[in-house]
Amino acid sequence: MPKFNANLSMMFNEVGFLERFGAAAKVGFRGVEFLFPYEFPAAQIREQLDKHKLKMVLFNMPPGDWAAGDRGLACDPAKVAAFQDNMGKAVEYASALGCGMIHCMAGLKPRGVNEEKMRETYIANLQFAGQELAKHNMKLLIEAINTRDIPGFYLNFSRQAFDIMHYASVPNLLFQYDIYHMQIMEGDLAPTVEKNLARIGHMQLADTPGRHEPGTGEINYPFLFQFFDKIGYQGWIGCEYRPAGNTEAGLGWLKPYL
Repeated sequence: MPKFNANLSMMFNEVGFLERFGAAAKVGFRGVEFLFPYEFPAAQIREQLDKHKLKMVLFNMPPGDWAAGDRGLACDPAKVAAFQDNMGKAVEYASALGCGMIHCMAGLKPRGVNEEKMRETYIANLQFAGQELAKHNMKLLIEAINTRDIPGFYLNFSRQAFDIMHYASVPNLLFQYDIYHMQIMEGDLAPTVEKNLARIGHMQLADTPGRHEPGTGEINYPFLFQFFDKIGYQGWIGCEYRPAGNTEAGLGWLKPYL
C-alpha cells in the first residue's frame, strides 16, 4: 500500500504553519513535506515532528529570492556561488529535522545564456550538491515542472531529467516524479514510472485540471496506486495539491489507504 505524506505548504492552510503538523497527524498522516522550512528555527519544526510522531520526508533547497521570482538557482551560471552557499543551510536544516532527501529546483532559464552553458552549470551544481549530501547520507532530488505553472522553468520532462542524471553520474541523485506535472507535459504515467522505477526517489500527486485532490480531475489514481504497489514502489507519495475546499473534508480519497 502506498505511503502518503502531507504537503504542509499546500494542505491544512486553515491553520498556521506550525499547527499543520498536528492537523496532519490527526487525520492519519505519518510523514510530511513542505517547500521551505527556513522562515522558522529548525528546533521549532523538530518539536512539532517529535510531538506528533511525524517523519520529515522532503523539503527544497533555498530557491534564491522567491518573492523576486527566483525558482531555484541550479541552471544559472551567474548564481553558482549563491547555490553553493545555500547548500550549507539546506544540510543544516535536514540534519536537524532528520530529513534524508532534499529537492534542488532547477530554476528559470536565465536570459542571454545558451542551452549548453545552462546544462553545463546545472550538471556541475548537481554534482557539487550530491557530493555534499553524500557526506551526510542524504539523497538529492530533481523535479520536472510543467510549463503552465512555471513558464520558463529549465526542467520540464522526465526524459530530460533522466538524461541529466545520466551525464551528472551522481550516485545519490534521484528523480522526484510529480504525477500532476508529468500528466500535463507527457502523460504515459504508469509505463514511465515502471521503466524508471530504480531512478525515482519520491513521488508527488495532484489531479488535473485544477491541481486539487485525487478524484477531482482526469487522472485515474486508484489504478495508479494499485500499479505502484504491483511494481514495488517503496517510497513516499507527497500530497502536493490545493484542496478544493476544506482540507480535511476533501480527504475521502485517502481513507482506504490509511
